[in-house]
Amino acid sequence: MTIDRVLPLSGVHNFRDYGGYAVQGGGQVKTGLLFRSGEHGKATDADLAAIDALDLRHVIDLRGNSERRANPCRRSNAFTAEVHFFDGETAGLAPHVEAAKDAIDVNAAHAAMERLYSQLPGRENLIWIFKRYFAALAEGDGASVVHCLAGKDRTGMAVDLLHHILGVHPDDAMEDYLLTNTAGDMDARVAAGAKAVRSKYGDIDEATIRVLMGVDARYLEASRAAVIAEHGTIDAFLADVLDVDHARQEALRRHLLV
Repeated sequence: MTIDRVLPLSGVHNFRDYGGYAVQGGGQVKTGLLFRSGEHGKATDADLAAIDALDLRHVIDLRGNSERRANPCRRSNAFTAEVHFFDGETAGLAPHVEAAKDAIDVNAAHAAMERLYSQLPGRENLIWIFKRYFAALAEGDGASVVHCLAGKDRTGMAVDLLHHILGVHPDDAMEDYLLTNTAGDMDARVAAGAKAVRSKYGDIDEATIRVLMGVDARYLEASRAAVIAEHGTIDAFLADVLDVDHARQEALRRHLLV
């Protein structure tokens, strides 16, 4: 099935539908209910109108307080969705910015991103908001968007876990993750990321910035491997750490599959 995933917004990067994938046993993930994106602080009025048209019921903001203060989301007067967030920090810095401190070149940047992804499943404050993400979606009361700063790292892990629950093949889940590299205006995202990274760490070269602002299969694989190494299976991690037991998995599938 081919769907038009990307919502072409000018001030919000990487906004797209992550439904529509086939699932194990038949059926597919519903479209028009599950969206992911970067932060909304630079949303234009036209962007806000397009977002309002999605009739969102939940916004799951994976950022921490300092990130939200630096880039507060714009909302229209018609906005009525419930916003879920952790009142604290979910990362010392956004993962791509945090990785930049060790990114002296392209190879070092890749290694730093892999290392950070392997640590994401153990970050307690991030786990707190992941729990809210799954609980909100299990309510089944309408569309949602999950986002962080760039919509690729913390968001990428959250979406990958939901795809696992819904029975999306890992290869298709990886395909969705890698869409970050082609969805929307990559040059604009690189420029925005370069400003943040260079303001903190100095004159990092363009090729390294592109690594930090993009995604690579090795990163998500590092997160998956860390979960399995620590918990044995992804399902054990979901049940024991994220409160997504069999009943909640069934609720998610009931609401989000067709």
